Amino acid sequence: MVDIMPLLTDYGYISLFITSFLASTILPLGSEGLVVLMVLGNFNIYAVVLVASIANFLGACTSYYIGSTGRTLLISKYMHISDKQLKRAEEGFMKYGAFSLLFTWLPGIGDAITVAGGLLRYRFSYFAILVFAGKLFRYTVVAYIASRY
Repeated sequence: MVDIMPLLTDYGYISLFITSFLASTILPLGSEGLVVLMVLGNFNIYAVVLVASIANFLGACTSYYIGSTGRTLLISKYMHISDKQLKRAEEGFMKYGAFSLLFTWLPGIGDAITVAGGLLRYRFSYFAILVFAGKLFRYTVVAYIASRY
């Protein structure tokens, strides 16, 4: 069995930042496992939550930007967001308004919601507040649950 702790000790926060950023942009991966490993490895829980939240938020901002520029090739080909997912996200955004941005952490639809925010040219300052709040809540819950074990 490979001991991952030396790797985490040397590159933990950098790895967490990169993984959390990419999980919110072009790659279909999750960063929650790394958050759990780091919390269980006695990393500073507040730093773990903050790094993961900021990186995932910045990834969402990248998706927002791609949406706002209308780059459909990037959206469909590289972000793997189908027209159906995007349409569903836009409908939800129009129905539930800005508060749908609190749920950008949801698998499958979250990235589409951020792209839809960009496509609909939703005011970035509100986008930023709501998306960051949702991301922070998500990682706080994951870290709290991990810390209980």
